[in-house]
Parts: sequence; structure tokens; C-alpha cells
Amino acid sequence: MTDPEIFEPLIRQFPSPLLGEQLGTWASRYTSSIALIDKDETLSYQALNERVDRLAAGLFTLGLHSGERVIVQLPNSCTFVTLLFALLRTGAVPVLAMPSQRAADIDALIALAEPAAYVIPGESHAELAKQVRDKHACLRHILVAETSHNERTFTPLFSLQGERCEWPHPDVADTALLLLSGGTTGTPKLIPRTHADYSYNFSTSAKLCEINRNSVYLAVLPIAHNFPLACPGILGTLSCGGKVVLADNASCDEVMPLIARKKVTHVALVPALAQLWVQAREWENSDLSSLRVIQVGGARLDSTLAEKIITTIGGILQQVFGMAEGLLCYTRLDDPRSTVLNTQGRPLSPYDEVRIVDEDENDVLPGKIGQLLTRGPYTIAGYYRAPAHNAQAFTIEGFYRTGDCVRCDEWGNMQVVGRIKEQINRAGEKIAAAEVESMLMRLPNIEDCAVVAVPDPLLGERICAFIIPPPVHSNIQQWREYLGNMGISLWKIPDQFEFLYHWPLTAVGKIDKKRLVALAAERYVENSR
Repeated sequence: MTDPEIFEPLIRQFPSPLLGEQLGTWASRYTSSIALIDKDETLSYQALNERVDRLAAGLFTLGLHSGERVIVQLPNSCTFVTLLFALLRTGAVPVLAMPSQRAADIDALIALAEPAAYVIPGESHAELAKQVRDKHACLRHILVAETSHNERTFTPLFSLQGERCEWPHPDVADTALLLLSGGTTGTPKLIPRTHADYSYNFSTSAKLCEINRNSVYLAVLPIAHNFPLACPGILGTLSCGGKVVLADNASCDEVMPLIARKKVTHVALVPALAQLWVQAREWENSDLSSLRVIQVGGARLDSTLAEKIITTIGGILQQVFGMAEGLLCYTRLDDPRSTVLNTQGRPLSPYDEVRIVDEDENDVLPGKIGQLLTRGPYTIAGYYRAPAHNAQAFTIEGFYRTGDCVRCDEWGNMQVVGRIKEQINRAGEKIAAAEVESMLMRLPNIEDCAVVAVPDPLLGERICAFIIPPPVHSNIQQWREYLGNMGISLWKIPDQFEFLYHWPLTAVGKIDKKRLVALAAERYVENSR
């Protein structure tokens, strides 16, 4: 095993200095080339850099200084990117919140991060901002991005003025920004990403994904996510002189014409959104031929849906498996079709270390399923202000316990089987929810599904399958017969079927399986009456 300390020289020598300084380097290199496009404006690299300088000076004059945290809760826009770089330039630490988060989530984040400021989009978040400002003494400033906002108790973001000064020079190993963990514990966890590890993250990803000056990246997922921000995302695209198109609406009838107009070459999707895109091509006929790479990640992609993406949308499908905590796995652009359809790729860096272990954390045999442990040059060593959780989440040797159940093929490609906590214990039989989901996706009239374990007095846990959308003629018994004819063990066939039109989502945009469990229990009781 490699000592994590050897990674520091590696990331220090990488041509990526402080994140706050990098935009200036890119602006001097790409000057008048278009950097950002949103629904309201277009900015060149030079114009973006000048705007960042002005805002950074205003933030510094306001009293936001190096090391202070600032919660940023903005939609996809040029304003988001400008503010991100302005904060990095002053040495302040952005805490990236999701636009959909509301009072309970933001209150918990403020209690943890103790930010000096909170940036909101406008009127939609005004009441929330007042609530948290009155509760948390650490909040000195509420800044509002919307120029038409009339709330006098808030400070308009772009009204800030100041003289350009010499910016701080933190160490490349210092925390640059804090990302929100996608965990489901209910307790917020923040992920500290350093200048060095995040630069390595997006620069190495950009090279692997073949981003260049001709690339046009569409950011359609919320850019507070690590995936669209830096895998390679916005930062990776800008580092190569490419163009970033920012969409604040994922609706197919808006996004697909946008792809055609802007000649988008790269896009990142989650499986649920990819499913909608596939369905939309039945009626939406925009020219998507410019799309070169369609990344799908954030959750396990079923092979059936993967095949549909390739045949329906076109371009190269790239599966991405990773975490905001660090490790990223990609299928390569020249991988065989079978690898792209059936695996979630292999690690980004040759310096990534992975172990697949059993319940006692002994390495499993090649090809066997186990929990994934990892460490490497861009994987964190601990969560922010979470010593008790860190003691559980990291081994003594510094490996991060991901909680993902995977198997690895002979070429090093990961196949994600599920999460440890998503394993169903039905009458003593251990069943991976992802395995049942994969079987269901092969049945007729099922467009999407999610499987959860529901407490059961007789079985311990029963298998409940949620199906989208409700079929016109639902014959659950016929589905069970289909599964049986496929050779599926009887104990893996769902005990309960429920139907939804839309998935309940967590704050970070993943299917809220806790809500599904509660819903399954409620409906089971109702149907038993």
C-alpha cells in the first residue's frame, strides 16, 4: 500500500496552482473566446475574468476574507460561476448548496459551516434568508443575485465595489471549497476539496474525456454538484479553452433545441434524466448530431437503459461512477460496447488505490462482490468538522469506506451492485436492490424502477418495487411469471409493487429511497384494510 503522503508532491507539481488564480491564466490564453453562455448573456474569457476581479474586490471590501465560509445557493448561471471564482480569488471558501434545499437543510449547513455570508438568487429565498439570519449570529451578510430584488435588508451582489488588491496566496493543500455529501444519513456532511486535489480532479478528467478548445459543454445538472462542476464539467472545460452552456431547466423541449443551436459536444446526465431524454426522442426531433460524449453517472445505470441511450440519442456513452469525496471511474471513449453497457468504468488516475473487501475488510477474490475502499491523490482524508463520522468512514491506513458494493472485472472496470445499506435481508436471504432493479428493467411496460427494503413482521424485510409510470393495464401476476420464467430465484421476486408518476428526490437530486420506504409502508397498510 502507498503512503498517502507521497501524493502531495504529485499534485503540487501538476500545472494547476491556486483555483482563484487559474481563471486569469485561462483568460490570458483564450482572451476573446467564449467562456460562458446562459439564457441572459454571453461572456468571453477576458470579460469573465474582469467581472470576477471586480466582484472579488467588492467582496473583499465588504469584509469577506481568506478562510471565511460563504454559502452559495444559486441556479445554473454566469452569476454562479462568477461568484465561485470571485470567492476563490479572495481566499473565501464557497459552500455549495443545492437550489432546491430549504429551511431544514440550510439551517443545518449554517450550523456546521458557520458562514459569514449567504448568497441567494432572489425573492424565492428571501423568507428563508431572513429566518436563518435571525437564528445564526455568524451570518454577517445576506447577498442577493437578482438585480431587480427590492428587499433593502439584503445586499445586491453586483452592487459591491472595491479596489483591486493583492489577493491572498493560501497553500495548495488548503481547503478551496466545500461540497455537499450525497449521503442519506440525514446529518449534513461537507466535503473539503483542496486547491491541488480539485485541480487534479478536473484537469485529469478533461484530458481523459478529450476536452479541447472546440468542446461545448452543456451544464444541465445543478452545478453545485461535483459531477457537472469538475468531472470534467465546467472547470475542466474552461481549463481547455472550451465553451460552457448553462441551462437552468432540464426540460427536453428546451434543452434539446439548445443542444442543436449551440452545437453541444459534451453533456452529463443522471440515469433518471437520461430516461426522460430517451422517451422525449419519440416526439422531439432536434438535431443532436453534434453530441460527441454523453456522460451518465450519479447513480447506477442499468444496461438496458444504456443501450437505449446509444441507439436513441447517439454519440459516445461514457459511464461515470464516483463521489464528491474523490474517486472517479470512467469508461474510456474507445472501450468495447460490452464494457460501456455493463460496467461503470475504471479509476481516473494510475495513483488511485482501490480495495474490494468483505464484512471483515479482508480482500475478496477477483470477480467477487465486496465493499469498495479507496484512497488517492484527489480523495479526501476526512469530512469537514466530523471527527466521529471520520473514525467510521476511514480506515487506519487512510482508505475511504465508500459504502458501495462492487465487483471488478479482469481489466479493472467496476460494476456497481448497490449500496451496503441497500441490501435486502428477506427471510435470511441477502439480495442486492440493484440486482432486482436490473431484472425489472427487462420486463415490458416498465420504463424506470426503484427497489427498497421495507420492514416486514414475517420476512424481516420484504422487497418493494416502485414502477414509473403506472401501466395502463398492470398485471402484476404476469410480471411475477415473467421473472420466474427468466430463472430468477423466487425470493428475489418483489413482494410488493407500487406505482408513481415522479420520483421523490433528495436535496442533491437522487431518488429518496427513505421516502419510498415510508410510502411503501403506508400503502401496504392502506391496501390491507
